[in-house]
Amino acid sequence: MKKKKHASLLASLTLIMSVFISGCSSSSEAKTTPKNNKSAPKKNETVTLTIGGYSTIKDEFEAIFPLFQKEWKEKTGQNVEFKESYQGSGAQARNITNGFEADIAALSLEGDIDKIVKAGLINHDWKNAPHGGIITKSIAAFGVREGNPKGIKDWSDLTKPGVQVLFPNPKTSGGAKWDVNAIYGAGLKIAEEKTGKQDPAQAKTLLTKIFKNVKTLDKSGEESMATFDKGVGDVIITYENELIDRIKSQKKYEEVVPKYTTEIENPAAVVDKYADKHGTRRAAEAFLEFLWTPEAQKIFAESGFRSVDSEVAKSFADQYKQPGGLFDTSYLGGWAKAEKDIYGEGGVWDSIIAGN
Repeated sequence: MKKKKHASLLASLTLIMSVFISGCSSSSEAKTTPKNNKSAPKKNETVTLTIGGYSTIKDEFEAIFPLFQKEWKEKTGQNVEFKESYQGSGAQARNITNGFEADIAALSLEGDIDKIVKAGLINHDWKNAPHGGIITKSIAAFGVREGNPKGIKDWSDLTKPGVQVLFPNPKTSGGAKWDVNAIYGAGLKIAEEKTGKQDPAQAKTLLTKIFKNVKTLDKSGEESMATFDKGVGDVIITYENELIDRIKSQKKYEEVVPKYTTEIENPAAVVDKYADKHGTRRAAEAFLEFLWTPEAQKIFAESGFRSVDSEVAKSFADQYKQPGGLFDTSYLGGWAKAEKDIYGEGGVWDSIIAGN
């Protein structure tokens, strides 16, 4: 009987020790797993960062990549390669939420980043970053042919018979939403100037009249600009930086800035779920930070963007025209309201497309 008790006790102790050792092993493994993949990079290792960008930012990013690669290599010994995708901002946001595993989303507008947040792919406060997460700024402006043959000066000129207007489709392009915001906001401003208060009906009327003169709705701002480059249209509503860059490269265009127009702010953020899955968070966060350096901001400014770095902005101030009545999205009630009232199902844009 005693022997059986001893054998039973020994078996129990063995089981307890086995569980204890297993538990210690699991605990040890958990402790050695790098939190959020922020472990120090290994020398000569290669990390691939996947960029999901809106179409307009492509050339600037490709000029910035080598600068970051050099700095990161010197700092960590790690090589960085970039995999890139560029398309209209709205389409790119859907691409990312539908499974395109971008480590960094660089899009045209806040609302498109928020779609990725709502999909559970970005779980940090992306606005808690330098400049509120904004990497570049611009304004909505008109591009016209050399000599401005149609005499385009303000929004009312875009409603005249025989004037062919270009801007992209706001269902696929973030740039188009900035264009539509500019038109709609200008309508509100004009009404306010006359009556002392905003009039959404008048804003919709202005947008409707201009839409009737739209020659084509391309998928992205870049495609719309390419259409204008081919000689289609009398006037294009676009990012000011697109015009400055082309005029510098001897394109025979002129920039016209209307009295009322919107400030444009372009955000970027690390896509947490994918960066952690790929083990690229450390490099992804470093690249995002690099976009705010004077070195990177100078490249943006050289292409016509308005820099978020005050010193860089000062040094390029002479290349910009200042509108008399600049407003931002808060004038429209913020992006959430604009997305619902203007771009949502049954909203202003749907109503205009339907001819109502």
